[in-house]
Amino acid sequence: MLKNKNVSKALVVALLSTFAAGIASSALAESDWAKDHPRRQEVNKRLENQDRRINKEVKEGEITKQQAAKLHKEDRQIRQEERDMAAQNGGHITKQEQRTLNQQENQVSRQIGK
Repeated sequence: MLKNKNVSKALVVALLSTFAAGIASSALAESDWAKDHPRRQEVNKRLENQDRRINKEVKEGEITKQQAAKLHKEDRQIRQEERDMAAQNGGHITKQEQRTLNQQENQVSRQIGK
C-alpha cells in the first residue's frame, strides 16, 4: 500500500512538473510575438470578457457548470486558433482572421445566459 502511495505521489509530481514546464515554454514562445498588436488585443479582450460573463452566469445560477465548461472549452479553442494564426503571421493576425475569430466569439457569446 505504501509503495502505491509513493508511486501515485511521484506520478502527480511528474505530471505537475510537465504541465509547469509546458506553461513556461509557451509563455516564452508567446513573448516573442506581437501579442500587443491591436487586433490580437481586441480578440483576447473579448475572450476575457466572455470568461467573466460565463463565470458570472454560473455564480448566478443562470447556467450549469457543465454548460460553462463547454463554453470555456469553445473559448479556449478560439484562443488557440488566434495563437496559431499569429504564429503563422509574424505575431499578428490579419483583418480577415480577426473577423473570423470575432464571428466565432459571437456564436459563443449568444450561448451565454441562454
